[in-house]
Amino acid sequence: MIQDIETIDEFLAHRASDVERAIRRAAAAEIMPRFRQLSADEIDQKSGPHDLVTDADRLAEKHLTEALLALLPGSVVVGEEAVHADPAVYEEIQGTAPVWIVDPVDGTRQFVNGDPGFCTLVALVLDGVVRASWTYAPAREQFATAIRGGGAVLDGVPLRSGSPADGRDLEVATSHPDYTTEEQKRALLGLRVEGVRPRPCGSAGLEYLAIARGELDATAFSWEASWDHAAGLLLVEEAGGAHLTLDGEPFRVTGGNALPFTAARDEATARRVIDLLAAPSRRAAADA
Repeated sequence: MIQDIETIDEFLAHRASDVERAIRRAAAAEIMPRFRQLSADEIDQKSGPHDLVTDADRLAEKHLTEALLALLPGSVVVGEEAVHADPAVYEEIQGTAPVWIVDPVDGTRQFVNGDPGFCTLVALVLDGVVRASWTYAPAREQFATAIRGGGAVLDGVPLRSGSPADGRDLEVATSHPDYTTEEQKRALLGLRVEGVRPRPCGSAGLEYLAIARGELDATAFSWEASWDHAAGLLLVEEAGGAHLTLDGEPFRVTGGNALPFTAARDEATARRVIDLLAAPSRRAAADA
């Protein structure tokens, strides 16, 4: 079993490309043959009509689980579909073994609709810290990787998020209302101000990639599921961006975050978004 950071660094130095190949193989075998080819009996609902799962999700996660465990003996996998089948699997994130966090098809709704805006997300976590991440959008032929302390690249080209241009409205991708509590809905209303253009998010992984590329200014998300966020948050960090929760602390993949939270192109933008999200609560407290 891997027991220390130095060994993880050595693994990443020698085997990160093998992880990329495993992800590409899983997508080629289980995801892309079903893209725009799904039959009705290959699609199911989980919590509701906006929460879908397909045979591609299940089989790609199985493929990745076998491949990743073989690459890093002693590691464990926390995959979205495995957690859906057995919520206790999620507790592995709190353990001492290296953890692969896997979302086999992030943006399943888009995948089902024949939209290329979906991706496969894999992150490697040790002691609650994301050490590396892989974001693969096979229908767009885009592959982004990030290594903590080693930068982020998209198809071999370094990513820099930059900062929003002065005087331009901030574009912020936000949670779908179906996935927000009443309190979170009130917080998101804080973005309905001059100088900010909120819009519904698509695939979380691709929204994070857009921030890392400097194409989107920020997100405002209200859910913690680590498979949606772990890979993208490291990608944003290594591209020069930042992420903060409602209490001003960085997002923790181990949970217990104050929600909503943001990821943004730079720290100043992250703090601005958090300040806007906190504004409705401050006003309510002042009026009480």
